[in-house]
Amino acid sequence: MRNTLYLMSFGIGAALLQGTQTQAQDANCADHSQVVTRLGQLYGENRQSIRLGDNNAVVEVFASPDTGSWTITVTQPGELTCMVAAGQAHQYLNEPLANFDRGT
Repeated sequence: MRNTLYLMSFGIGAALLQGTQTQAQDANCADHSQVVTRLGQLYGENRQSIRLGDNNAVVEVFASPDTGSWTITVTQPGELTCMVAAGQAHQYLNEPLANFDRGT
């Protein structure tokens, strides 16, 4: 009996955890234009860089030159844009590219 209750508690905990993760993801994802607008209005951030990630995901870095706040978003093809990281103290660098010798 104790074993059954113990296993049931794991199942209930897993279900609650999954529900919490889904809600958190929903709160961090929206239509791309909405995300861009909100980052600009609320934090003064604009796009600093864009790149193509795994599985053709678009990865963008937004930052504010005034406040130093930054946000990284990921958009999977045909899906919503999700904010995956954010922080403070973004620095703008204009460093020359390194000349790497690739042994050729």
